Amino acid sequence: MSYDAHNIYYRFDDHLSRLVLDYEASRRVDGASERLYHDIPSEEYDEDIFRACDVKRGLRNADGSGVVAGLTRISDVHGYKRVDGSVVPDEGHLILRGYDIEDLITNAQAEGRFGYEEVAYLLITGELPTAEELDDFNARLGAYRHLSSEFVRQFPITTVGPSIMNSLQRAVLLLYAFDADPDNITPEHEVDVAISLLSRLPRLAAFAQTFHSAQVSGKRASVPIPEAGFSTAEAILQILRGEDGYTREEAMLLDVMLMLHAEHGGGNNSTFACRVLSSSGTDAYSAYAAAIGSLKGPRHGGANAKVMAMHEDIRANVGDWENEDELAAYLEKILRRQAFDGSGLIYGMGHAVYTLSDPRAVLCKRYARGLAQAKGMGEEFELIERIERLAPQVMLDVRGTAKPICANIDLYTGFIYKMLGIPKAMFTPLFAVARTAGWAAHRMEELICSHRIIRPAYRSVLESGAYIPLEERAKRRECIAG
Repeated sequence: MSYDAHNIYYRFDDHLSRLVLDYEASRRVDGASERLYHDIPSEEYDEDIFRACDVKRGLRNADGSGVVAGLTRISDVHGYKRVDGSVVPDEGHLILRGYDIEDLITNAQAEGRFGYEEVAYLLITGELPTAEELDDFNARLGAYRHLSSEFVRQFPITTVGPSIMNSLQRAVLLLYAFDADPDNITPEHEVDVAISLLSRLPRLAAFAQTFHSAQVSGKRASVPIPEAGFSTAEAILQILRGEDGYTREEAMLLDVMLMLHAEHGGGNNSTFACRVLSSSGTDAYSAYAAAIGSLKGPRHGGANAKVMAMHEDIRANVGDWENEDELAAYLEKILRRQAFDGSGLIYGMGHAVYTLSDPRAVLCKRYARGLAQAKGMGEEFELIERIERLAPQVMLDVRGTAKPICANIDLYTGFIYKMLGIPKAMFTPLFAVARTAGWAAHRMEELICSHRIIRPAYRSVLESGAYIPLEERAKRRECIAG
């Protein structure tokens, strides 16, 4: 038995096309209203104004550390030490509820079992589960994976569009309508919603991918009924790999990626967005949808796709990948905005907190190397390692930055997903699927422990002026333009 997306989609195609065409036409309106698109304030603020007003841009201090906005017992992202008031670089560590992420991953891998569910349980409850508790948690996740036929009938309407992340947002908000008490924010209900999303988001993301592919290709798309006892990694690969199947080694590597993405502190943009909305007392679905919207951004979860595009550009423009001088020269061109996308960024390099190393990138390399060799992708893996090795010195030469630059997890994430046969459109959605566990923990901590709505201050630099009567405005503009 499987869900059939084909017939559901095409009932709405003509109507949706008309909406798009009408919207595009509205932007070509002639006359005075065209000024609407030219009068948007576009003047940037001078850097001196930010310094004079002591504005913490991006909620970061001048030394690069984050502005302290709250307290948490959920995780610690360690990348530097403070010695005599100064920031001193240090090896990176990611601590979840007191446990190092490396210990959590290496022990699960050594025992030959999947570990993401254990990490999710740890984040939500604050305790490592016993074998019995973990079995019960896995059973609950399995029971929630099924989606009702009524939801399946409605969901394809919301998947139309190029972004699976946007589809996930709408799907999460649609789940609000299927909750008997959606505005309930008691701890018990919050746990139920968290389990529901941890179970269903992987399938929702896969639904969005397969339904959108069906719409584009005009082919029939089917999504298999979830298998009882599957881990989150297996549930994802079951859908995405379809008839091609997958190996145990591939599922275990995806499980590592889910653990690495499960949580990364309260200060990252999507988690902070979740906490900001939660501080208002709003429902869980609204808070999680906001977090997904934040993660969609190319400066956050969307960075892994940028890294893959950069790798492809390097392979196309560097004749000899093994010639480190040639590769370094091209990295310099990227930094000088002379190559790739003109942003001046070597994507996957550098981090707001980590200095000497990103533990997530270290673990990615450790567990991806063997599969890369087995799949005949060793040369591509070596190219990424060369970029990691050469980029810090190139960045120092071009920019003269004193802060140590290390590879972050994004440098390897896209490559690993590519090895696993996962479409590019799913890279960031998988990040969201994994991070739901961390968002749930932070939302519950905000609701239970903080008791204050988050509302930071903005200092106004607005210039005042005298009101101009409506009939005088056109003439005033003519005088200014003349």
